[in-house]
Amino acid sequence: MKRADLVAQIRAKQSYLCVGLDPDLSRFPPHILELDDPVFEFNKQIIDATHDLCVAYKPNLAFYESLGIQGWQSLQKTLDYIPDSHFTIADAKRGDIGNTSKRYAAAFFEQMKFDSITVAPYMGADSVQPFLEFEEKWVILLALTSNKGSQDFQFLESNGQALYEQVFQTAAIWGTPENLMFVIGATHPEQFQAIRKIVPNHFFLVPGVGAQGGDLAAVSRYGMNSECGLLVNSSRGIIYAGNDDDFAQKSRAVALNMQQQMASLLEKYAI
Repeated sequence: MKRADLVAQIRAKQSYLCVGLDPDLSRFPPHILELDDPVFEFNKQIIDATHDLCVAYKPNLAFYESLGIQGWQSLQKTLDYIPDSHFTIADAKRGDIGNTSKRYAAAFFEQMKFDSITVAPYMGADSVQPFLEFEEKWVILLALTSNKGSQDFQFLESNGQALYEQVFQTAAIWGTPENLMFVIGATHPEQFQAIRKIVPNHFFLVPGVGAQGGDLAAVSRYGMNSECGLLVNSSRGIIYAGNDDDFAQKSRAVALNMQQQMASLLEKYAI
């Protein structure tokens, strides 16, 4: 997907919501577990209930890989069901030497046809570059994450600069705002303003709003640029809003609330 197409979707829907598809069988409504492919059926109902309110879907690969072959089949069926208008993110967090990265890129971009993939930057440019060689595909680089352990390494300082800041500065030249995004956790809203000065034009994928307690208003205030520049993800907060027969309707209600907030924030800070 081209950047212009993504921005057009954000403007049309007045939304920069990404719905995380993290299927946990232990949290499924009982009637879904009785179906032949409960993971796909769960995802299908979530997509049906939210597709007009969001611009992206982000399957977390661990939830599918852990189910073996059936999980991969459910993932492919889910991808095939997501409307072409939506940006798709393989939340795979890959990161390996160049020739292995080439195979990962081929798997997710050529075989599964995702629009983007999350990649770890630790092994450097040659491990990321193979993903950037695909036209109209995106790398979403893990730069400042929302988990508690982000403090272990990402905030370590060298020459008066935090490691995560060096990641932004160095990685920004590996790609362009047309094919490179960055992950920034919503639990670090105080960092967004300074990061925007380093990478003013790139999109940010922002996890941590919802179940992890991130502040949507603060993220939007400090993270938006003139084209929005944000994809804010909510997974558990949306897809597990209910666990009865009406779970999809409850998911829609949460997604609608977020979309309405986003429409107001877009008008205030961006477009």
